[in-house]
Amino acid sequence: MNVTLMVEVFVTLFVIMDPVGTVPIFLSLTSGRSVDHARRAAWQAVTVSFFVIVVFAVFGQGILDYLSISLPALQCAGGLLLLLVALELLTGKDDQPLAANGGNVALVPLGTPLLAGPGAIVATMVFARRVDTFGDLDAVALGIVGVHLVLWLAMRFSLPILKLIRESGVMLVTRIAGLLLSAIAVQMVADAVRAFVEQ
Repeated sequence: MNVTLMVEVFVTLFVIMDPVGTVPIFLSLTSGRSVDHARRAAWQAVTVSFFVIVVFAVFGQGILDYLSISLPALQCAGGLLLLLVALELLTGKDDQPLAANGGNVALVPLGTPLLAGPGAIVATMVFARRVDTFGDLDAVALGIVGVHLVLWLAMRFSLPILKLIRESGVMLVTRIAGLLLSAIAVQMVADAVRAFVEQ
């Protein structure tokens, strides 16, 4: 197995998907829900992210070519979607952002585009192109699985924090998460615009 490639995949996706930075956003999106619901949301978000990453690793370039979608367009769309979520968190329009009306925050925005966003998708597609042997395939697969395991652990063990900080703490975390998420969204859109200009 190509250990160097496995470490490269793990580190790259770890930086892009940012398990530590995901914790405050996860806490704010699952506030007001039961512990069981939050645990289920963590598991579902990681499962959705893993599924999206694997699909794009195998079929990504073909899907984008068939739909005539460029990578900057995908990145800009993801950024705009995250910006909408960030604005809800910042303005406090809803005590449970995107959770109203039975919405499942584990699917959107947690699973995608927050975890399996354009950056992670593009990085995975690049690594998939470097697979020449079964050893390379094992390395990429283990790197992807490892990152998702860390993501699940980060969200799973953030739940005691939610119990500790109470309602006022949740409000603070929600505002911080909104600020961080808006910055991520704006950066994604800016990178997409720059890529459009350079084309």
